Amino acid sequence: MSVPFPLSTTGASRRRLSSALLALAGLSLLPAVRAATVEESVTELQQAWELINYKTPAAEKEKKFEALAARAHKVSESFAGRPEPLVWEGIILSSWGGAKGGLGALGLVKQAKVLYEQAIQIDGNTLDGSAYNSLGVLYYKVPGWPIAFGDKDKARDLLQKALAINPKGIDANYFFADYLVETGEPQKAVAHLEKVMQAAPRAGRQIADEGRRAEARELMEKIRSK
Repeated sequence: MSVPFPLSTTGASRRRLSSALLALAGLSLLPAVRAATVEESVTELQQAWELINYKTPAAEKEKKFEALAARAHKVSESFAGRPEPLVWEGIILSSWGGAKGGLGALGLVKQAKVLYEQAIQIDGNTLDGSAYNSLGVLYYKVPGWPIAFGDKDKARDLLQKALAINPKGIDANYFFADYLVETGEPQKAVAHLEKVMQAAPRAGRQIADEGRRAEARELMEKIRSK
């Protein structure tokens, strides 16, 4: 019959071995490290984006969005096949492009466009149609051919798809209102801005909700001043 350790082991050796075994037993009682779920990872990206977008000085945004984009890409890789990380990686790249500005931003928004399209192919309804909404914003914000892919008609179609999925949504209504102002229909935008102000608060999105409502008030003032 075998024994755990040789019978000839000295007392000191037995004490060292016992201590080692007790240490290993203690390790087994430690809680296991749990990997973050896709929902938790996306929430972390959302919260980081909100702080940069609404609480960070403009001069610091570009570098912070760049760092956050790297984090977002890792999340997308970790949850391959899930649309939510693709949407948020796209939003962060788009925001980084906005902070960067100029022609240097075009490469970033083109990457974001591809990510939104991939998310739509997987599930366009994800995150209340955010991929349609965000892609629509790119189509009316970026220049058209030959510089980039901007297209006001495509933008309207995509933004309306987002509204159909989430008709009371704060983002869907704000960006459709902004689109209407940019395309010469400011009076039609008013009803959508009113929906922004009436939208139900989103759990854990207080900073984003407050920021979006502030933008809606500014846009409403712009319409009324004309």
